[in-house]
Order: sequence, then C-alpha cells, then structure tokens
Amino acid sequence: MKISKQLSKILISASFFLFVLSAQAQEVKEIWSEIEKKEIKNTESKNNVGTSINTEQLEGVKVKLSDENIVVDKNLDNSNILLAGLFDPDDNDLNLDMWSKTDGTEIKKLLEKIQSKNLSSFSERLMDVALLTNSYIPNQNFSLHEFENFTLDHLIKKKDFDLVEEFIQKNSSIKDKERLIKHVADYYLSLNEIENSCSAIDSLSLINDEYLIYFKIYCLITQNKKDEAQLLFDLNSELDSFNEFFVKKFEVLMGYEDNNFILSDDNVLYFHLSHKTDKNFLYYPSVESEEFIWKYLSNSKLLKNLNDFNLSDIDQVKFLEKATSEGIFDERELLNLYKKFQFEIDDLINYEDTLKNLTDYEGRALMYQRFLLTDNLENKLSLLLKLNNSFEKSNFKKSFDDELSKLLKKMDKKEIPSKFSEFYQTNLITEENKKNKIKFNNEVFHQSKVLNYFLNKQSLPKTQKLTDNLLSKMKKDKNYSFDFKDILLLQSLRSDGIQIDQIDELSQYKSELNSEIDKMIENKESGMILLKLVEIIGEKELNELNSESLNFVIEIMNRTKLISLRNELLLEILPLKV
Repeated sequence: MKISKQLSKILISASFFLFVLSAQAQEVKEIWSEIEKKEIKNTESKNNVGTSINTEQLEGVKVKLSDENIVVDKNLDNSNILLAGLFDPDDNDLNLDMWSKTDGTEIKKLLEKIQSKNLSSFSERLMDVALLTNSYIPNQNFSLHEFENFTLDHLIKKKDFDLVEEFIQKNSSIKDKERLIKHVADYYLSLNEIENSCSAIDSLSLINDEYLIYFKIYCLITQNKKDEAQLLFDLNSELDSFNEFFVKKFEVLMGYEDNNFILSDDNVLYFHLSHKTDKNFLYYPSVESEEFIWKYLSNSKLLKNLNDFNLSDIDQVKFLEKATSEGIFDERELLNLYKKFQFEIDDLINYEDTLKNLTDYEGRALMYQRFLLTDNLENKLSLLLKLNNSFEKSNFKKSFDDELSKLLKKMDKKEIPSKFSEFYQTNLITEENKKNKIKFNNEVFHQSKVLNYFLNKQSLPKTQKLTDNLLSKMKKDKNYSFDFKDILLLQSLRSDGIQIDQIDELSQYKSELNSEIDKMIENKESGMILLKLVEIIGEKELNELNSESLNFVIEIMNRTKLISLRNELLLEILPLKV
C-alpha cells in the first residue's frame, strides 16, 4: 500500500513538473509575441525624420524605442495609471486628478496616521470616497501597489462585506486580490456558511497563498471531490512543507485516520477544522477571544447556556456584554442576567453611593434593578440615561440600543420632561427615524424648508426667495437669535450663490483656514483635503464635534466645492428628525 502511494506521488510529481515546464514555455512565447507587437506598433508610428518617437507605458514604466534597442527611462510616469475603485469622481464633486498634484510621501504619512484610529461613521464615509474613487495615481513617491494596499487595509478594517465583494467584482485584476478573498471566505466560514466561503475561493483562478490553498483543499473535500483534493494536496506538499496541524486534519477528513482532538484557534479555518474533526468539541471563549470565534460558536450553536455563567467571574460577564454588543446574544437575555445579581435593599435605595464601589458591569446591574423598582418618570429617565452612558463608556453601546428604545416607547411622549427630550428622541428607534425623515419647522432657520435645497428638491432661485422671506421674518422678531447651526446653513447657502444680507452673527463664526489647507485648496489637491477632513473629524461622531471643528470642516468643504459630501454632513446635524 505504501509502495503504491509513493509510486502515485512520483507519477503525479513528474506530471506536475512537465505541466509547469509547458506552462512556462507558453508564457515565454506569449511574452515575446507581445513585445514583437509593441515594437512593430511603435516602429510604424515613427515620423519620416526618425528623431521623434512615440512612447508606450507598461506597468508605470516609460520606455523609449530606438531603431536598435529599448531604453528604459528611470523617471516613472504615473500620469495615466488608474487606481482601482468603485465610485465615479463626479458623484462626489471630484476628478481623476484628485491625487495627481500631491506628493505621495505626504499622502502615505497621513494614511498611516489615520489607520491607527477607530474612525467615526462620517470619517469612514470620507475614507470610502478618498480610497474608492476612480482616479489617477499620485505622480510621485507612491506606487500603484502601495496605494492598493492602503485601499485593501481600509476595506478589511471596515468589515463591510457587500462593499468588499462589489470591489472584487469591479476590480478583478488587483494585485493582492487574495487578501480580500481570504477576508470574505473567513467571514462566511465564521457564520458557518461553508458554501459561500468556498464560492469565494473558487473565484480565484490561481492561488499562491498557503492558507488559501488549505482552504481550497478543504472546499474540494466538502464538495465531494476528494480525488481532486488529494491531487492538490500531493502537488503542493511536494513543493512545500505543509502545516502539521492541517496535515493531521486532512487525514481525518479524507478518512485515512480516526477523529483527533488537536485544537487550534489561530484562524477561523483551523478553528472550524478543529470542530469538524472532534465529535466532542468543546471550547470556552473569554472576553479576549477573537471576534470570529464568537461568531463561529454562536452560528454553530456551540455557546454554553446562560445559566452556566458565574456572576462573580468578571471575564464571563464581560464576555456576555461584549458578545451582546456584537449581536451574538440577545439584549433581553443580558438584562435578565442583570436581574440575577444580589443587592441589599440599602444598596438599591442609595444606589448613587453604592455605584462608587462597584465595577462597571455590577453598576449596570444595580441601575437596571433600580430602574425596575422606580415609578417616577423623571427618575426612570435619569437611570436609563446613566445606564446608557455606562454602556457607551465601556464601548458596549450596541448592547442596549434596542431594549432602550423599547423602554422609551412605553413612556408617554407628552409627559417627557424637556431636559430629557433630546435623549428621548435620539434613542427612540421607529420606522420613521430609520428612514431619516425630516420634520420641517419654519420658525427655526436651520430646520426650515430651506433644507429642501440640500436634498436636491428645490432650485436655487426658489431657495433664494424662501431664504429672503425667512430672514426678513426672523430679523423682525426681536426674540429670535441666530444660533451656530443657522450660521453654518447661511455660510453654505452663500457659498453656493445665495445672496445673504448682513447678519452680525456671521462674522462671529468666520473661520480662518491655516496656510497648509489654503495651499491645498489653491492647488486643487482634493484627495489630500479629504484625508485632512478625516484627520479633523477622526473618531468623533458629527454630533460630538464642537462648533469650532464643525465650522472648520464646513468652511473647507465650501471652498473646495465638495458640495455632495457637505450636504450629507449638514443633513446629518441640522434637521429635526422624527
């Protein structure tokens, strides 16, 4: 049996090397054929004198052709190399030259700085536009491969798998496609959707990455193609040594060995193979466990029962809170767990003093129990506000958003005290505010129907007339004072060509841009300006930015004529939404 297997391997190896030699010969033939075509094309394009010669660009390298040979110009010319992308430049008031006038060294420095941050939703939106817009590569100090790496890093960190798959479909020739395929395959496997994982792997015509080769072999086994799986295994094991863990799992999956109990959580594939080759698989995650482990355990129904949780074990409770934030556990179950904590009556009555001596998760349990015992509406809202703030401070905001909304819905909107009205509106999830519906109020300028202009529902002349009428009315009202949001709206309208009469408050909020930004605007470096905006906004959501930062951002967008993105920002922070 062993001799037969060895002989089979020798025959397969010989066939493989013949195949490689044949493929290499064909590849060389095709290369020379392509060179000959290019030489003929360029020779024919020479003028009668023969001193002026057209140039061809190949992989970003400019070449000059003479009668006798090809001379490579050491000065790279990136002027017409397009970056991989998804968006048309016109969609966001950009152009193909958005990076052309910026030194690549400066772009790389800023991108590296931004990469270390957990960007807010609007910062991420700006990064999408910056890195996924079809445009030319920077003219100097930035290669196509380097730029694509930053784009791929952004897509992987973002974890928007629909966006990743769309990017792969529209940019099939990107050099590092395997990185994205691995990202997508791991994601589907963590959801226990093996067919979708393998579909992503199958989209690759050629695989070089060792991890993806293992993945491909496993997919062939699940697709009942064991002969092909064995062939691929043998071919690659002859060329390179395989990971010992994968080899042992392969032998079990192929039926050569019985189940084994070796476990690895190095990556989602190894973790999945550990599960599939062990009938008694058992794994206890901790708060430090990787996200893919939680997802895999949850989607494979391998998480242990909540009744087994030890309330005195910080790691176990923290794990449950974090898993709830990731959507693995139900929020209702988390609140039911909080009810199991044992507190003295005095602790519940004097909860504000008791909180000072409790851990954050114990404090959340105490506040929730105190909420259940309270009848007074104002006290209930105060406790919900503190409980919500505690979740946010621990980065578990999504552990409580749905249940918070349900608790608020049980309250009569008419009885909500004014100091809690914003908290109530912000955290009340309804079908209407999911659709981002705007409620107009012509008594407040920044909430008025002027906003229809920014929704592209109103012409400039009509907006001019409405603006004049509203401003005239508000100037006559001695009790009306223009606030900061009014000024942001007025500045943007003026930037777009609306005539605004003198308003004292406008001069109070005038923003002076620094010389660096001024130079970028003058030089039309719109790509770099987008990155600067990301740097300014950073990790803060728009409603967390102070007036100075918001004013600075809007001023940059107005002067750079980033109208579409500016409108998105204004419609996020100005209107009253219901």
